[in-house]
Amino acid sequence: MVQNNNFQIQLQEIIHENPDICYQCGKCSAGCPLRIYMKEPPNLIIRYVQLGLYDLALNSSTIWLCAGCQTCSTRCPKNFDLAKFMDGLREIALVNNIPVKEKKILKFHKAFLKQIKKYGRSYELGLVMDYKLKTGDFMSDVDSAPSLVLNGKLSFLPHKVKGKDKIKNIFNKINTKKCK
Repeated sequence: MVQNNNFQIQLQEIIHENPDICYQCGKCSAGCPLRIYMKEPPNLIIRYVQLGLYDLALNSSTIWLCAGCQTCSTRCPKNFDLAKFMDGLREIALVNNIPVKEKKILKFHKAFLKQIKKYGRSYELGLVMDYKLKTGDFMSDVDSAPSLVLNGKLSFLPHKVKGKDKIKNIFNKINTKKCK
């Protein structure tokens, strides 16, 4: 069980916004392209937090199914960044060792962050390789690889990114904070 004060402090440090500004209009949930896969709509997760039902929010599959596409955030009449909110909830769930039902999504999440830390942005081939190694699912979508390579969607080398060291420093600062 997550303690109320600790949760509120953690969430505020991550999102720098107040979930109480949400008045439950439902535009976020209506526009969410992944809503059909979610048991609880995104606006209900905000409501859980508003009501102090943190365990319900952190144990919801919705926070892991969120793709961070920003559709919800752009539709919000109160300019609440729901995608950042969901990311904050995922981070708090990980820090508090809350079991994730969607094991493959968690593995993808970790593989994605590893690529960002290492290359400064997503390196698609590295992401696919890391994810496939973590899940052991090597053949499920191998047929799509040739067209991705031919269409320039899957490069063999990582992209050149300026300021990679700054991004690594961000990850190092986050890891240092978590260890305190």
